[in-house]
Amino acid sequence: MSEGGPHCDVLLAEMKAEARRVALARRAAVDPAGKGEALAAIVLRDCPPPPGAVVAGFWPMGPEIDLRPLLLALHDRGQPLCLPVTPRRGNPLRFRLWAPGEPLGHGPMGTRQPLPEAPEVTPGWLFVPLLAFDRAGRRLGYGGGYYDRTLAALPGATAVGVAYAEQEMQEVPAGPMDVRLARVATETGVVLCGGAS
Repeated sequence: MSEGGPHCDVLLAEMKAEARRVALARRAAVDPAGKGEALAAIVLRDCPPPPGAVVAGFWPMGPEIDLRPLLLALHDRGQPLCLPVTPRRGNPLRFRLWAPGEPLGHGPMGTRQPLPEAPEVTPGWLFVPLLAFDRAGRRLGYGGGYYDRTLAALPGATAVGVAYAEQEMQEVPAGPMDVRLARVATETGVVLCGGAS
């Protein structure tokens, strides 16, 4: 429960649900052509992970911005990569090593994840999916809280949100448990966010 009590929790949940409806409609209207490649070029130029850092990406679901061109470019530079494994609800994500070309299994909610035999690792750098973001670093996810729990459990890791530029909102509803991002990379540039935790 948040500091404001159960009524505030209900109001926040309603505000987030409405923001998700708006964000999903906005994202569905985006033409994705070439935007994954543009995102890769922006990240490599403006906020590349340090050499040797284990980088967590994600396999795009549906209309999410395509992170695969960036993952391929990082792999070609020798960057170790991992992808998330979705646990039971209420737990943080786990991560397994993965390289382009290696097979992926099917995870919950339409996710793709490394096979069970892939070694588990702890990433030092994470690219985080989102539905919407604002200039204060607030991020709207899908509602499971997986990345909030994961980022809270990895206080020394660097997290960079990734999204289409059109996914920016004036203000994303957020509560005290919602972890803020310091940066969000889009196909048009890197947004430096104020108020990140």
